[in-house]
Amino acid sequence: MAMSASTERTATPLPEILPIFPLTGVLLLPRGRLPLNIFEPRYLAMTRDALGGERLIGMVQPNQPQDDNRGGGLNPPVYAIGCAGRITAFAESDDGRYLITLTGMSRFRIRDELPLLSGYRRVRPDWAPFAHDLGPDEAGDFDRDRLVRGLRNFFTQQGLKADWEAIEKAPVEHLVTSIAMMCPFPPSEKQALLEAADLGERARLLAALVEMAAIAPTAEEGSGTRH
Repeated sequence: MAMSASTERTATPLPEILPIFPLTGVLLLPRGRLPLNIFEPRYLAMTRDALGGERLIGMVQPNQPQDDNRGGGLNPPVYAIGCAGRITAFAESDDGRYLITLTGMSRFRIRDELPLLSGYRRVRPDWAPFAHDLGPDEAGDFDRDRLVRGLRNFFTQQGLKADWEAIEKAPVEHLVTSIAMMCPFPPSEKQALLEAADLGERARLLAALVEMAAIAPTAEEGSGTRH
């Protein structure tokens, strides 16, 4: 039996058991959209099962990231907090891959992990600490000008292009969520953005991160830092 953290705020119940997809450096936030290319057999099975059920997948990061994007072996230890997304777009390629889009619904804390099913991992999530994720958030005294200034410097340093007119006009939550998910921050900083208490805290942290990244030496300059 599924339960809902806030049945009056979402038509989709939040389940008692959730499949998880560990990916280093990948961030999903509530109401953010994350495209994924699914090709490993266990995650193909996970996607098929999700499509036949609540269509929810929990995105988490390994807390021991490695270059193979698994960190610490086939089933690495993961951070305790992740974000569940609902499959809102789905296609199957000619070579058997699944191309899906997850739309973020709510963060969760992992209570415990269950035995593998068809090779993929499942957890019992605690939704209660993040019930406010199910509705729009407000950023309070968000300083958009500070964030945009930092982004201009950061994008220049990274050689990235942006539609600055769209950035200037974007609603605060959409702007902060999109930039936080897109920017190539280290995994620990991605996790900090995920765990921010609310949109206002996430916006302030994001502004600080882009400012620091814009003045940091690049890898080509000998920093050794990989984003």
